[in-house]
Amino acid sequence: MPCKHGGLAVQMKSKPHAQLAGHAGATPASTSVLASVLDAKVLVLNRHFAPLRIVDARRAFTMLCRASAEVVSVESDTYVSYSIQSWAQAAEFQRAFEADDHDWVTTPSIVIAVPKIIRLLGYDRLPRELVKLNRRNIYARDANRCQYCGKHFTTRELTLDHIVPRVQGGGNTWENLVCACVRCNARKGGRTPKQAHMALIRAPFRPRRNPAITVRLGSSRYQSWKNFLDEAYWTIDLSDAPQ
Repeated sequence: MPCKHGGLAVQMKSKPHAQLAGHAGATPASTSVLASVLDAKVLVLNRHFAPLRIVDARRAFTMLCRASAEVVSVESDTYVSYSIQSWAQAAEFQRAFEADDHDWVTTPSIVIAVPKIIRLLGYDRLPRELVKLNRRNIYARDANRCQYCGKHFTTRELTLDHIVPRVQGGGNTWENLVCACVRCNARKGGRTPKQAHMALIRAPFRPRRNPAITVRLGSSRYQSWKNFLDEAYWTIDLSDAPQ
């Protein structure tokens, strides 16, 4: 199969074939569908099946085409490995019986499913990066729940609160930042919870892995990731930024 992304076009479920921009018949909508599918997330394992990171489908197909990785598919509680060629051959069965479980990429000659997991064939090291301290990860850790009143809010209705206010020497740390609704944040003001006679619903903590990953694990398409992300065994960061 072509290994250059410029040769890929996309088909999703029952939608018509979309062509890459620059090809005859390409439209802005079809280009958007292409980008959406190639942005799908793929879990990367090292050769000992330990999780390393998350990449997008573009990067995953590049590694598969270079034969530096193989597809790992969880089938009936068994791990089955595929090369890029055998994965393409499996597409006929997948389209007949599992069409809704996959995103699909089309080349001029074949249709292939976006893998959910790939395994590097010559990589042992486990990353040691800490989970990034940013607004998205704090919201994910706290599940969009105000840590004072306990109610759930949309992202737009939440703010970040310094437990020990910055005016009192509080810093930007996992243990000093929590989600708070606008009302609770205004009530607390520049005071500590004790000074404001308010209580946290739980003590803030530094996550052992990217908390945003739990959002994807709620999707049926990513259930196979759970086989490799058991908290009792894996405590590494899984960055969902493309590598």
